[in-house]
Amino acid sequence: MKKILAFAGSTSSTSINKKLATFAAENLQNTSFDIIDLREFTIPVFSEDEEKNGFPEDVKKFTSLLDHYDGFILSLAEHNGSYAAAFKNIFDWSSRIDVKIFRDKPLLLMATSPGGMGGKFVLAAAEQRFPRQGAKELITFSLPNFYDNFKDDKIVNEDLLSLLIEQVQQFENLLNL
Repeated sequence: MKKILAFAGSTSSTSINKKLATFAAENLQNTSFDIIDLREFTIPVFSEDEEKNGFPEDVKKFTSLLDHYDGFILSLAEHNGSYAAAFKNIFDWSSRIDVKIFRDKPLLLMATSPGGMGGKFVLAAAEQRFPRQGAKELITFSLPNFYDNFKDDKIVNEDLLSLLIEQVQQFENLLNL
């Protein structure tokens, strides 16, 4: 059985993106999954000076973890139209160990936000960047107005739920190619 890793590009203890990533993973039909929290990794802010001291153990732990999965579900938090600082930091460190962070494997890339844009800008940035970072196949999903559309640990808007289920199935099909 294929296995994927799901996580949010956020370190918020109440991350709406982690809730979305978890929900998407729970809708996989024939694929097992693990969910991680970026708060488990304590990493200094990346700089060339820090890199001269070697790679922090938590960076090595995170990048090693990526080797053991057939694909990834990632839901990005959007801060000021870009990646959350914590995600950008672990992304920068990890790319120094292996530029192909996503290991030439499928990626279901998502974002949500309280507003109507649903993380549109961070998704656009990631869609441009992640294929060069080893996202072999990239499927995207945006959930706008999180607090209106996600209640009781699920998407309540039928159209958005149908779209996500379709995207999850497409992602799962890519895992088996």
